[in-house]
Amino acid sequence: MTESAAESGYRDRVRGALLGGAVGDALGWPVEFQQLHQIQERYGPDGVTGLPGGPHPAEVTDDTQMTLFTAEGLIRGFVRGWSGGGGSVSQAVHGAYRRWLLTQYQGAPDAAPQPHPYDGWLLRQPFLYARRAPGNACLSGVSEHPVFEAPSMIGRPGPINPHSKGCGTVMRSAPFGLARLGVEQAFGLAVQCAQLTHGHPTGYLAAGAFAALVERLATGTEPWAAVGETVEQIRELPASKETVQALARAVRVAQESQPSAEAVERVGLGWIAEECLGMAVYALLAATLDADPVRTALRLSVNHSGDSDSVGAVCGNLVGAAYGASALPAEWTGAIEGRAELLRVADDLLVLFGSRDPAHPALGGRYPAG
Repeated sequence: MTESAAESGYRDRVRGALLGGAVGDALGWPVEFQQLHQIQERYGPDGVTGLPGGPHPAEVTDDTQMTLFTAEGLIRGFVRGWSGGGGSVSQAVHGAYRRWLLTQYQGAPDAAPQPHPYDGWLLRQPFLYARRAPGNACLSGVSEHPVFEAPSMIGRPGPINPHSKGCGTVMRSAPFGLARLGVEQAFGLAVQCAQLTHGHPTGYLAAGAFAALVERLATGTEPWAAVGETVEQIRELPASKETVQALARAVRVAQESQPSAEAVERVGLGWIAEECLGMAVYALLAATLDADPVRTALRLSVNHSGDSDSVGAVCGNLVGAAYGASALPAEWTGAIEGRAELLRVADDLLVLFGSRDPAHPALGGRYPAG
């Protein structure tokens, strides 16, 4: 059956969201812990303008690694549910994060099959075993709580790391917005799964807002409208004030000033969830009138004194969802580590959530139930 133009466009946006996140991650990783003046001294007044050269792929970090494991857990949760098994999607994502944790503490994968939950095709990808400054709350949330704990109600501190609102909730949550779930379910699942490691309400609400925003962009809503609709979606929720304020600040700065590194830093530094989301949204909006909005947004998102790789990854997810993989610079998408695996996951999301068939042959048995 020939794919319709609408389906082809949606496929391009889903692929773009995952590839774009990895591109932003790889752009920001070399300067993650540098101040803006240090970046400019090293790279020139325009800062980082492209990926590192050389014969090896441009490295990605825990941001892209955890995004892939989030997608795997999301798919396996629905495979289990649609196959008649028990348990929740958040339990399946918890299992995926346990697999990610394994990659941070052991060497290259053994070819021998491993028992559940240490199974799955992602564990056979050597590049995922690199340890590149993973967040403390992500590590402790999974390692100190190996048994799934149900999330709290919205507005209340979650059971794990209840005071943590680091950006690790946001940088991994794009897949919830790429599964045709609708903005409410995308938001809800991202909120639940953010609480697997971060219990502060702002930390998990920012992740939910991000997932809902990705959903809107991937289904064709224009960026300014998508941000406005997302703010309205969360405005009245308990404990949403910090996230709403961060998004409002991003909109205001984008309206008031020309795109610049200084404007990015007016929104925040990105180490905490709402600032990371706000800075990525600022870069998306500030670049909309530029002749090359994708490249401009990604450059804005990494050239500052804050968490360059995470803001870059989140911005990359957003611009990829908004403009599609075909709009991303080919020399960047072709150079990133894990490109084939990112495309595989994007297409698996499309197959499963388009067909609602957990036994679809195109999935190739890559996602056992659970």
